[in-house]
Parts: sequence; structure tokens; C-alpha cells
Amino acid sequence: MLLLSQIIIALVAILHLYFLWLEMFAWTTKAPKVFRNFDKDLFPKTKAMAANQGLYNGFLSAGLIWSLLISNPEWSTNVAVFFLSCVLVAGLYGALTVSKRIFYVQGIPALLGLILVFLR
Repeated sequence: MLLLSQIIIALVAILHLYFLWLEMFAWTTKAPKVFRNFDKDLFPKTKAMAANQGLYNGFLSAGLIWSLLISNPEWSTNVAVFFLSCVLVAGLYGALTVSKRIFYVQGIPALLGLILVFLR
């Protein structure tokens, strides 16, 4: 169960690194293809806002990666629970305010990670 929880944590971290890249560095080039429901003229106007969101996604990813590198099992679990919970809350909020799809992409993997962490 430990290995499976670590794999899910790593996948959630990679997903948030992708969000970081998309929002900070590819907002006006690749993001319009991902967020098709937004008008294309909004992307240049919201570039700074998206970069800020990307930075936060980077922090989430860094915390999840950190949890995988901690040798003390108790601390590793605590850090993983904290950052997975942050991702879950962000996924729930995004589902309530923007699109339910956010919960499927962001919230469910975090929830699965939390369940597996507690089953270690």
C-alpha cells in the first residue's frame, strides 16, 4: 500500500507541475486548446493571473514531492496529508465555482491519495 500511495502522490505532483507549466509559461499558446470554453481574447488579458495560479500549483507540487523525500514515516505522512488535502479543497472549490470537471481531474486523485495514505 505504501508504494501505491507514493505513486499516486507522485502523479498528483506531476499533474500540478503540468498546471504550473501551462499557467505560467504556455497560457497564451497551449492553454487556449485546453480551456476551450474561454474566449481566446481573454488569455493575453489574464496572463498574470494565470501565472499566479501556476505558482500556487508549483507550491502544491513541491510539497507533495517533499513528502516523498522525507525519511521519517510519520512526517512524510503528515506532509502528504496536508498537501493532498490542499489539492482536494482546491478541486472541490473549482468544481463548485468553475466546472465539475476540475473535481474529476484534481480532486479525485487527491482523495484517492489521501485514502491510500491513511491505509498505509
